[in-house]
Amino acid sequence: MAATSMRVIIAGGGIGGLATALALARHGIPSQVYERHPRFPEEGAGIQIGPNGTRILMALGAGELLRKQAATPTALSVRDAATARELTHLPLGAWIRERHGFPYWTAHRKDLHAALRQRAAAEPLVTLTPGVEITSYEDDGNAIHARSANGEILNGSVLIAADGLWSMLRRQIAGNGVPRPVGKVAYRTVVASEHLPTGLVPNAVHIWLAPGAHIVHYPVNAGHDIALVVIVDDPLCLSEWDVPAPDDAVRDKILHIAEPLQSLVGAARNWRHWSLQAMTPLARWATGRAALLGDAAHPMLPFLAQGAVMALEDATVLAARLAKSNGNVAASLQAYQDDRRPRALRVAEASRRNGRIYHLAGAAALARNGVMKVLPSTLVMAGFDWLYGWKGLEI
Repeated sequence: MAATSMRVIIAGGGIGGLATALALARHGIPSQVYERHPRFPEEGAGIQIGPNGTRILMALGAGELLRKQAATPTALSVRDAATARELTHLPLGAWIRERHGFPYWTAHRKDLHAALRQRAAAEPLVTLTPGVEITSYEDDGNAIHARSANGEILNGSVLIAADGLWSMLRRQIAGNGVPRPVGKVAYRTVVASEHLPTGLVPNAVHIWLAPGAHIVHYPVNAGHDIALVVIVDDPLCLSEWDVPAPDDAVRDKILHIAEPLQSLVGAARNWRHWSLQAMTPLARWATGRAALLGDAAHPMLPFLAQGAVMALEDATVLAARLAKSNGNVAASLQAYQDDRRPRALRVAEASRRNGRIYHLAGAAALARNGVMKVLPSTLVMAGFDWLYGWKGLEI
């Protein structure tokens, strides 16, 4: 089967699904994206996109569409939440662009969705179909026969499950994989930038560290708004995913933080609650003509800001492997898994490690703070070259 004669079915119209469709189109491979909601996703709050992600967005044609809505923070400021003292000031902005060739952006997730969706809608090789949920499939060795929730059979050459953390297709493809709460919850919202307290750098990512908690905020909407995330230990957390949270529930979690941050959190409204989930790493992501991608394959905790970027990386590698399949779809999907799984495992572990470091208490937190104060900032950032400098296969 020539790559151009394939017809790829993509389950899920989020960041990973749309990016996969665009990456496939660059290789001349047509696809149809099925999104279970009647409209393609427009929810979410803030998102950070490292240079390994902006590189891909530019190659897919979505970067120019997002650029006007994104912010390019100049620095990452890490502070002690109890005292507001800055522990370290790490370079982003011009430094990271010069080092890696592409910028570090912060944006609203809906703006990233919109850029990918606009680009996909304009691509002749991509068909977008909302309101259809793929729940199972049959693989006869020569083709895929996917079944939707309403019983419709959708025929294609390949099935890519980019249907997120709560994937309907994961068990059939991978044999197992059930998300579980990790005892932490994230509260997210967006607040007007006028509420940023005096003395904090407007165009920067801020991380505030406290025992059992940390708070992150950064500019979105070209700097007009601030994405605000409060992550706290909560061993009794429920499994709800993206539900409204009362304002006082958030304020009650941060009673012992410094006033500048109290003021910012107090000004915020319309909070959403996420119970953070993890999953035992899957031994396989691909079976025959079907494969998992993004959160369906490797859900990430948000402590390295790489979840969506890993889906972008997945998309480019998957498309490149299918383009070189020489008729052997199963082998190309296996090669995609073998290319991506070690890196996804490394990023997931680095994210978990960051979460442990962020939430330290007592003497361990004091030691962490002391190390942050003395380490040269450029040396710290150079330690992430393995992450931000990823080139992968040809996009």
